[in-house]
Amino acid sequence: MDEARRLTTTLNPQKARLRLTFGLGSVLLFLSLSTAVSVGAVSVPLPTVWGILLHKVMPFLITPDWSAGREAIVWDIRFPRAILACLVGAGLAIVGASLQAVTRNPLADPHLLGISAGGAFGAILALLHTGLFLGLLTVPLMAFLGALGATLLVLGVAQFATATSADRLVLAGVAVSFIVMSAANVLIFLGDPRAVHTVVFWMLGGLGLAQWSQLIYPLAILLVCGAYLWANAGNLNAMTIGDETAATLGIPVGRFRLTIFVVGALITGVMVAFSGIIGFVGLMIPHIVRLIVGGDYTRVLPVSALFGAIFLLWADIFARTVMAPDDIPIGIVTGLIGGLFFIWLLRRNPL
Repeated sequence: MDEARRLTTTLNPQKARLRLTFGLGSVLLFLSLSTAVSVGAVSVPLPTVWGILLHKVMPFLITPDWSAGREAIVWDIRFPRAILACLVGAGLAIVGASLQAVTRNPLADPHLLGISAGGAFGAILALLHTGLFLGLLTVPLMAFLGALGATLLVLGVAQFATATSADRLVLAGVAVSFIVMSAANVLIFLGDPRAVHTVVFWMLGGLGLAQWSQLIYPLAILLVCGAYLWANAGNLNAMTIGDETAATLGIPVGRFRLTIFVVGALITGVMVAFSGIIGFVGLMIPHIVRLIVGGDYTRVLPVSALFGAIFLLWADIFARTVMAPDDIPIGIVTGLIGGLFFIWLLRRNPL
């Protein structure tokens, strides 16, 4: 009885902290989304922003008192861009958290492991050489195949170099990332010079090409793959302890790790197809989340998705406003912040 009471008093504060975190995070996400749509080269008042949204959803509820230009800015440009930022930030954050579990490496990240580079390679190949032979699905599909190929290449290099430790796996990923990006540069060099400027989007990262009609693809992948990862949160917890412990619990360690890599490649590839290479989100956010809610992946994954969405929204706000009306590629912003965080992480957890 005393043991049960002790466990209850231990779990209740954790649940209360999780609810508080989710509550405050949801409010912050709403405020961040509102700000992202409101600010820019042309500022739009918040009442107008949400009036336009309500008018689009329920036209009979509100009589428009804004210009057609403002409506186009809010509905056609900024809202899809902000929603894409949420989807990409959430997706990259849960991929980073999952990779850190199965590799037991605090530095694991889809960018550092070369997965993002593989996705960019596939997208560039589709845009410059193969053409959109499957319509709108071509770029996401090719990006996924590129990300999956880079993932398998990292695992192959790690096995070839007997880089079985967690830190050496990241080094193998960095090496593969350089190789894949070199191959992507060859594709650019061989491509049509008139179309080359379009692939800069994938090299530097950006959300400016967001469209309502295309948001269904990252949303569907995030929901399906995110649900799979959350359903396997217990297995991810076991993997953080060690392969031996996970095996004793009946987890097929090798197959499960490979599955997580494939799921991570699918999420990353699709996100890269619509946002370009955005680095370090998957590195930073899970560490910040663990400091707040602990290491249980039933809490880490959903809170990482929430915080990843908020972080990328504000990174995009900064990218759009610091040199308005010009946009800074968002990959530059996340790279600067992530590089500083990486240095701090190395200091805190030396290899």
